[in-house]
Amino acid sequence: MFDDRNEDNERGQVGIGTLIVFIAMVLVAAIAAGVLINTAGFLQSSAEQTGEESQEQVTNRLQVLSATGEKTTGSEQVDSTSVTIAESSGDSAIGKIALTTTKAPGADDIDMEEVTVQWVDDNATYNLAYQESSGVDSAYTGSADGWFTTTAFKDTDDSAPVINSPDDRIDLVMFLTSDSSTGNPGFLMEGDTATLRITTSSGTATTERLVVPESLSGTTATNL
Repeated sequence: MFDDRNEDNERGQVGIGTLIVFIAMVLVAAIAAGVLINTAGFLQSSAEQTGEESQEQVTNRLQVLSATGEKTTGSEQVDSTSVTIAESSGDSAIGKIALTTTKAPGADDIDMEEVTVQWVDDNATYNLAYQESSGVDSAYTGSADGWFTTTAFKDTDDSAPVINSPDDRIDLVMFLTSDSSTGNPGFLMEGDTATLRITTSSGTATTERLVVPESLSGTTATNL
């Protein structure tokens, strides 16, 4: 009889031990599942954020519809420095650039105040930032090399300088100078070229190449 009781006790102890091990395994599995779920949720959120940022960098682009250049004659002021333009170049220099812009299809609103322009020509590279300006004689007060301004000519809801509709049209205007110390790019002469990289606040860049005709004789403005 004693032997039978010992066998029953041993079986009970083994059963309790197995139950404890089973409960421990369930707890470990539950903790692991929780960690995996949290990790999966974090990775999903990161992937969604990365996808949204990537989409913004692709779609939030400024679209250049046309580029024109104007010859400027006489004495003008750029950054409070008096410079003689065009006349000294035999009336063959472009002194003002206007890019007609809108937002690309699918783009969010684009604030032109947050746009930057990198100008590259045969002589130098200039980083230009937005500045509200009344004309070529406005002194630049920012930290970039020079400045550009904007002029809205189609903006039904007066949102300028923000482009919030594909129907908006805003000119991005740059004044050129013969004095490179002012920070703005130099004149574009006949046959000259320049490359502009226009970047929005989301980091999306648009590249525009300007090519001046071989002859500007008899014109006051030309397509670039």
